Amino acid sequence: MAGAGAMKHHLEGAEHDDTPTEQVRHLRELIDALDRRVPQIERSGEIDIARDAADLRARAIKRLAALQT
Repeated sequence: MAGAGAMKHHLEGAEHDDTPTEQVRHLRELIDALDRRVPQIERSGEIDIARDAADLRARAIKRLAALQT
């Protein structure tokens, strides 16, 4: 999924430009948005999209935990 790659790049790039407080805010916004996502069963490729979203959410939570320690 191209969007996941772009988001991964954004998450990695954010480490250099944002303060830790800003990074935490961005990660929480991302996690909230992923939690609001409703799967669209009829959509082609939905299984891959849902898997990518779950992976992205897990990585965001891991990064959030690292920032908060």
